[in-house]
Amino acid sequence: MGSQEKFRLAQQFLERLRSGAAPDEIASLCTPDLDWNVPGDPGALPWIGRKTGREAVSNFVRDARMMVEGIGFDIKEVLASDDRAVILGHVHSRIKATGKLIDSEFAIVLTFAGTKIASLLLLEDSFAVSLAARH
Repeated sequence: MGSQEKFRLAQQFLERLRSGAAPDEIASLCTPDLDWNVPGDPGALPWIGRKTGREAVSNFVRDARMMVEGIGFDIKEVLASDDRAVILGHVHSRIKATGKLIDSEFAIVLTFAGTKIASLLLLEDSFAVSLAARH
């Protein structure tokens, strides 16, 4: 698969996230043994840390929809090569339990196996996320 196909898969992932697609529909874009990695404070939110499997995506989508109020989700750029796609953006959200805001730039690095996402690395201001999530 070339960079155009990787770009298309990254766009499809974003479209499903934005459209409110079912968590399992979004997870179906991933390999069954997906490597999920969101570095940060694993006690702050359930999706932070390293996990394996498609259910990491399903759980993230479900939990984020329950726990976070989206205020803004802006994609600045999607870059793709033959090996990976990188999504650069900005997120503005509120943790429902605390009422605290998160305002962070982010990068999502996707790698692929065939036509599926094999790994997802989310880089964001993990300190701000931890502060917002904790009472």
